[in-house]
Amino acid sequence: MSVLSLFTWWREATLGTRLQTWYRGEEVGTDSFGNRYYREKGREGRSARRWVMYHGDIEASKVPPQWHAWLHKTVDAVPVDNGSDATKPWVQPHTANVTGTDQAYYPPGHPSLGGQRAAASADYEPWQPS
Repeated sequence: MSVLSLFTWWREATLGTRLQTWYRGEEVGTDSFGNRYYREKGREGRSARRWVMYHGDIEASKVPPQWHAWLHKTVDAVPVDNGSDATKPWVQPHTANVTGTDQAYYPPGHPSLGGQRAAASADYEPWQPS
C-alpha cells in the first residue's frame, strides 16, 4: 500500500475501504478480471452491504453483468463463473475505456481532426432573411 492510497481513490482502494473490508467484509467470490466481491459479515440477504475491490485500476466497466446485478441487489444469489457467456457468439472481450486517450473515437469533422468533414446530402442550410 502506498501513501497515495490515502488520498487517491481512482488508482486503488483507499485506506478506509481496506479497513472496512478487513474488519467487516466477507469475501463471496471473484470474477475473471480478478476483482473480489464482498458483503457485510453477519448480515444476510438484501440488508447486507455489498462492494467490490478492483484488481488493478478502478474501472466500473470491468464488472461483469452477473456481478453488477448482485452488487445492485437485483439478485440475491452469488454468481458462479462457469464461463457459459464465452460460448455465446455476441459476447466480446472487455476493452478498457479509452475516453480521453489517443485511441478515443473522434467522428468526422471533430475539431481535433481539423474540423472539416465531407458534405452530406441532408446538410443543414441556415435560414436566410429575404
